[in-house]
Order: sequence, then structure tokens, then C-alpha cells
Amino acid sequence: MHIGTAAPTTEELTAAKHHFIHHKSIKEEYNVGAFEKEAIQCLTILFKSNDIVIMVGGSGLYVDAVNKGLDDFPVVEKGIRESLNIDLETKGLEYLQNKLKELDKVSYQSMAIDNPHRVIRALEICIGSGKPYSSFLNKDKNKRSFKTITLGLTADREIIYDRINKRVDIMMKQGLLKEVKTLLPYKDLNALNTVGYRELFNYLDGTWELDFAVSEIKKNSRRFAKRQLTWFKRNENTFWFDYTKPIDTIINKLNEATKS
Repeated sequence: MHIGTAAPTTEELTAAKHHFIHHKSIKEEYNVGAFEKEAIQCLTILFKSNDIVIMVGGSGLYVDAVNKGLDDFPVVEKGIRESLNIDLETKGLEYLQNKLKELDKVSYQSMAIDNPHRVIRALEICIGSGKPYSSFLNKDKNKRSFKTITLGLTADREIIYDRINKRVDIMMKQGLLKEVKTLLPYKDLNALNTVGYRELFNYLDGTWELDFAVSEIKKNSRRFAKRQLTWFKRNENTFWFDYTKPIDTIINKLNEATKS
């Protein structure tokens, strides 16, 4: 899954020590809770020999899990998720979205409802606990033993979207379709219900034409980028820099922030 996940290149991996790159099998069950636990364990070790560790992230939920800790949700019956996954397959995402709107309007209006994993997770809590998923959010969380300094890069939306479109074209030229073909036996796994894979699965099963599938990858990637921007903009403590800003300027701000 090197192409579809846009993993760092061999040169990039050699230039700096990376963690959590292709360290899990798609067959393993993995979630944000497991990531939080493993990331904190890793940071505990790294901080013994490093004053600063850099986390580069796309998913705001996973970033916040490390920086702030996770909300504490009740344990619910496993069969609820299995039933919701069947509903997703047989009735579609819109059915689940409407169900969430009925049970927890707050979550419906605030979360990424285009993401089936998030919708199913919220519904699972609603059904299993009898309470809205949103009622468990923003309670007391684990305190962190480290300070977080958040840096963000910005660009005009037209530039971001143009780069996304070009990036998808590059990935197709690199062999994304061939990569997806090798994953066909596993297409029903949660790990592959993601942008770049599910669209090409629809092409391979004859549902879509290839050009349309590629256009959908671009569209869904742009939507994901928009949600990312919305999520990260909520952090008022972020230091934002235009992507053309000289790196020295950003490093100076980082050094300044570590001393304050």
C-alpha cells in the first residue's frame, strides 16, 4: 500500500528516523485508542534522548488523541458494530447518517459524516449506551507530561486543490491501480474503506468507469482536505505559516516557543 497511503520515500525515511510507517497489517484491527497507547509509549522512549519530537499528521482525531488524550467511552456489545457494518453494506451510508441524525443531532452536525468509520462508531455508542455519542465528549482526559507546539502550513484553497488533483494523477502513473488490484481479496476490510482504494474497487467490480473513479478520488481527497482545515483551524494556539515562508522563519518561531 505504498502508493495509496503516500508513504515517505526511501530517501525521506533515510534522512530522518520515522515511526509508525507501515507497521501494521491491514488484517489487524486498529483504532485511535490503540494508536494513542502506542504513540505515548513511543514518545516516552524518544523523550529520554530527544528534547523535541516532531509529529506530522493528517487526521485531526489521531493528532488530538496524542496531544490531549481521548474521551472515555463505555464498552458496548461487539454485535452492535457488526450489525451496523451489515447496514452499511446493505442499506448504504446515507441510512446510517439519518440514523445518527435521529439519535444524536449534535454529532451529526459536527463530525465528518462522510466517514463511515466515524458514523458507525458514534452510532455504536448511541445504541450501546442509550446516550448520545456527543455526551461523552470533552470530559476530563489524561494529562500529558510534554508540551505541544502546533505549527500549521497554509495555502490558497485553489493551490491546495490543484495539488491534490495533480497528486492523484501522479499516483495513478506510479501504479496505484495495479496496487489496488493486488488488494482485491481484502476489499471488505475496514483498512481499505478509504479514499483512493474504495473508488478503484468500484472500477474493478464494473460499477464505475476508470475516469470517473479517478475523478471521485480527487473529489473525496479535496473534501478530506477541507475537513482537515476545519478541524485544525479550531486550535487557536496554532502558529500558522504560508507554505512559501522560508524554513528558517518557522524554525526560529519553534525555538522561540520552546523557551516560553
